[in-house]
Amino acid sequence: MEPPRRNLAEVQKVITSAHQGTTLEEKLQFYDRWAFEYEQLYRHGFRIFHGVDGSEQMLQHAEQKRLYQELKQNILGHEPLAAPTDWFDAVIIVGALSVGQVPLSVIPELCRVTKPGGFLCLTTRTNHSNLQYKSELQERLQDLESTELWERVTVLDVKEWEKATSMEEASPGSDFISGTVYLYRKKVASASTQG
Repeated sequence: MEPPRRNLAEVQKVITSAHQGTTLEEKLQFYDRWAFEYEQLYRHGFRIFHGVDGSEQMLQHAEQKRLYQELKQNILGHEPLAAPTDWFDAVIIVGALSVGQVPLSVIPELCRVTKPGGFLCLTTRTNHSNLQYKSELQERLQDLESTELWERVTVLDVKEWEKATSMEEASPGSDFISGTVYLYRKKVASASTQG
């Protein structure tokens, strides 16, 4: 059962409550850490970047990087992405697949906009309060594999994923929580399966 729909202000309140004591500068540094990865993608031949975020401030910050051709505000999982089916070479969602943030109902929409042969990269946290969400995410990803339209490329566990917002969430002996990166590839339909 999907959780009740939230409007933008409610989503922002949930995210803010999870990061109490975090300054705006620290929040923007969170984006900046990931921006470097997108710049790496550019160096590896990816040239057209579209960004989606629920926060207008984050979109404004992303715009200053001059990396994106298009930026849109969207509450993921609650409304369709403004993109055609089978459109993107790679779809990446980082730092948003967690309890209280983006619902798992976003997965089919991310799959829809990924072109055959394209990649879907997702991340989630493995802190205590997110374990149920992660388990449900893994079930959804297993369902993707069982359709035989998607193949798992790799799953990478990262010990120090991000700084913990409370010691109860931190990994033992660390100030960080761990996380997981999932990489999937949308299979290209063969001529025998298309008809």
